[in-house]
Amino acid sequence: MKLASIPQVVLGSVAFGIFWMLAVFPAVPFLPIGRTAGSLLGAMLMVVFQVISPSQAYASIDLPILGLLFGTMVVSIYLEKANMFMHLGRLLSWKSRGGKDLLCRVCLISAFASALFTNDTTCIVLTEFVLKLARQHNLPAKPFLLALASSANIGSSATPIGNPQNLVIAVGSKISFLKFFFGIAPAMLIGVVVNIVILLCMYWKDLSGKSEEEMIEEGVIEEEDVISHKFSPARMSHLSPAPEELTPPHEPRSKKGRGSVQCADMQRCLTKKALILKGFVYVVAMGMLAALLMGLNMSWTAITAALALVIIDFRDAGPCLDKVSYSLLIFFCGMFITVDGFNRTGIPSAFWNFMEPYARINHTSGIVVLSLVILLLSNLASNVPTVLLLGGQVAISAAAISPEAETRSWLILAWVSTVAGNFTLLGSAANLIVCEQARRSPTHGYNLSFWQHLVFGVPSTIIVTAIGLPLIQGR
Repeated sequence: MKLASIPQVVLGSVAFGIFWMLAVFPAVPFLPIGRTAGSLLGAMLMVVFQVISPSQAYASIDLPILGLLFGTMVVSIYLEKANMFMHLGRLLSWKSRGGKDLLCRVCLISAFASALFTNDTTCIVLTEFVLKLARQHNLPAKPFLLALASSANIGSSATPIGNPQNLVIAVGSKISFLKFFFGIAPAMLIGVVVNIVILLCMYWKDLSGKSEEEMIEEGVIEEEDVISHKFSPARMSHLSPAPEELTPPHEPRSKKGRGSVQCADMQRCLTKKALILKGFVYVVAMGMLAALLMGLNMSWTAITAALALVIIDFRDAGPCLDKVSYSLLIFFCGMFITVDGFNRTGIPSAFWNFMEPYARINHTSGIVVLSLVILLLSNLASNVPTVLLLGGQVAISAAAISPEAETRSWLILAWVSTVAGNFTLLGSAANLIVCEQARRSPTHGYNLSFWQHLVFGVPSTIIVTAIGLPLIQGR
């Protein structure tokens, strides 16, 4: 694509610059309107400046991606109500053998959960639990918060539903769920292990806590306190109440005195029904994963699973649907329009035409150059806009080599743009969620600073990315 007219290039760059500034610095003092409003402002300016027409703006919104995002969010909400994440949390503390063992568990469980339920969801529901475990074992919170956020990012790279940029790549490339998984899974697994080793090397002396059994024997903590925990997922802007459990509708309160036996029987019956409902939630979630593995349409599979859970719950779905992050969906709509408008200026194409001879993936040097470009842009412009800006150009260049090279180029883009989120605290939403949740924790508050994260994030990102790249396959 050639460069557009000078007015379009200038005005389109201004609109994209405003979008970028508010996406990276949502609370900038002279315009503290946040990321979502910033993306809508960028989209509106693209239309007002006539860089893109209204019809082109509407056409640029990718409905399959929005549908997949919405469906996975609803399924995650019902899994949370069915205590899925509470069970994952219990795995963290079950017969733990001290700080180093706890750190390894945090990394593994965070990576596994993020691949299936998105990195943001995992960080939202596990941050408070991780803080509590660190406090109970008299351990510093910093290594565990870094472990949670970094492993969530690395683990989310393995599946199309692990993070938003992977959704964009999976839909744009039409790579099947199974092919996507097997293409990146080896790099993800090795990356998680390498990340654990880096954390242990950096914080070995800080992780000399006692095991859970020793703490219980000494009376420092109670066994009941270890296994019981109320999650209080929060959005980044405010604290939310603890999630309600999945129970049958119209559950009556038990009464004392006359009829207490009948009430007890009724309570047992309701408890059995609640267990059955939770079982159905897990069945539907596994069915959704099986359908994705079979190669069915990802967007409609997620929406179908979400509606199946709404029907199984058999009550007004309003309270659950209220928990969906509609601000994220709106942010994506504005971002699609803004990025499409910026693409029409011709600047991304001109940049790629300059870099393309040095970034071909049939040479090791080309893969290194491409990875560095993705890593830097992901931290400057955020990972999802980077994927939208570079994805098509990188795939076209690789397709000229071979179909396998095209698939591998998409997977490299997914791997590097995701792991790049660990480079700085601002690199991914998961990092910010962990930081904000930890800071606002009412009982275990901890302030994870930008520089604390940077000291760990830079070496971890570079080493994990480099080790994972040769393991990514496009076959």
